[in-house]
Formats: sequence, C-alpha cells, structure tokens
Amino acid sequence: MRLSEIHPFFYYARIEQKRFFRFIKNLRERKRFAKQKAESNFLFTCKRHQSLLRRRLGNSDPVLQENKIVNLSLAASRIDGIIIQPGEIFSFWALVGRATKKKGYIEGMQLSRGEVKTGVGGGICQLANLLYWMVLHTPLTVIERHHHSFDPFPDEGRVLPFGSGASVFYNYVDFRFKNTTEYAFQIRVWVTDRHLKGAIFSNEEVATSYHIEEREHQFYKKDGKTFRQNEIWRKTINKRTGNFMHEELLIKNNSEVKYEVVERQLVSMK
Repeated sequence: MRLSEIHPFFYYARIEQKRFFRFIKNLRERKRFAKQKAESNFLFTCKRHQSLLRRRLGNSDPVLQENKIVNLSLAASRIDGIIIQPGEIFSFWALVGRATKKKGYIEGMQLSRGEVKTGVGGGICQLANLLYWMVLHTPLTVIERHHHSFDPFPDEGRVLPFGSGASVFYNYVDFRFKNTTEYAFQIRVWVTDRHLKGAIFSNEEVATSYHIEEREHQFYKKDGKTFRQNEIWRKTINKRTGNFMHEELLIKNNSEVKYEVVERQLVSMK
C-alpha cells in the first residue's frame, strides 16, 4: 500500500510534491508557452462547439452546477483570445492559474480518486473538455491529455462520444497542445445563459478537415464490477478535394462505471 493511501496527510503531501516538480519544469518551458491575446477574431474558422451548462448528473446538488458556471466564467476569461503561434505550446494551467477563493472561485463538483467530491474551482474540467474536442478538429498536436479513470454519471444530455474529454487538476494534470504547423491559431471561449461556447480560428485557411467517430462501444461486467469501453478514431480529409487522407486511433477507453446499467446493455466478457 502506498503512503498516500494510509493517511490523508501523505496524500496531500504527495500532491504538493507533484505540484512543486511541475512548477520547476514549467520554469524551464515557460518561454514556449502561448501568452499573447487578441480581441479581434482571426479570419478562418476551424471549429466551433458548445456544451450545456446545466444537465442532470445523477443525484448531484443543482447548486454545484450554478457554482460551476461562476468558475467556468473566471477560467474562460483567462483563455479567451489566446493566440498560439507556430512552435508555441498551449498550457491550460499556465493560463488559468490556481483556482482560489481569493480569485473568486467557489465550491463546485470535482471527480477525484474514483469519487464525486466538491472543491474550490470545481467544474472547470468542462472547459478542458470543450478545448480538447475542438483541438481534435485541427492540425494542432496534443502533447498532454489525461482522462478520468471512472464514468460517474449516465449519458443524459451527452452529445460527444464517451471518453472524449480531458481531466485537469492543478497543476500537474494539465491539458497541453503544441502548434507544429505554419499557421497561427486563436481560441475564443465564453459563457452564455445556457452554454459554454468556444471556437478555434486560424490566420490562414487550413487545408484539412477532421471527422471524429466512436467505435467498439460496450458495457461489460468483470469481477462483479461494470466497465465501459470504446475507441475514438479521427479521419483526416483534404478540404479542397473532399478526399479521405488517413485515419488514426486517438483513444482507447476502459473505465469503471459508477451507476446502474440495465442488463440488456451488458455484453458477456470471457
């Protein structure tokens, strides 16, 4: 058994240790992080997306969703307008910073260590999810992405494939991508009454478009527990001709399910 599993003190001490190590690493990489912003949009649209701010999540307290909106508004304002030049790296935490009460963040829902909990700044994973989904529709290269090890809620209101999000936890569980192209890209994110909205623009027309699809989705039981698995694939298409260029496997998900799944949805696993 690890020390972090014996007593909460060791768990939180380990977190601070990881944060310190990432802080030192960031000092060496900070010159490559995107920092410049612009208020006017670039001319060419790569991808737009939006996600509902409020949807039923099991038996969770609706107040936490209202708190999440406050947190998302604060975090989105730190990212909105950011430009990623060729060779630069987008780092979620380098832009957002630590979510604290002093900055206006409040208690929201967090997923941690296989459980649904509350914490200051909770809910801003929704912003990382939105960013990741949009980036998958561009030639930007994801260099750090984490996912939740469990599936906490049933699919009420879900519009994207299971497991196509990104988990973030200050500061060592980051979402990062690098601009390995000759284009410059700009991210806009904002909160409306009902949605978290976002768009990625480029300074020149990008020659390719992208289609994301889910394959091999299923629920199954193993050792008395329910699991969910799937694959996320991406097809690259020549925008000028419409011809298929190639496809790639992006993600293979296999997560424990924390809610009841009806028997007819399960497949037998030998």
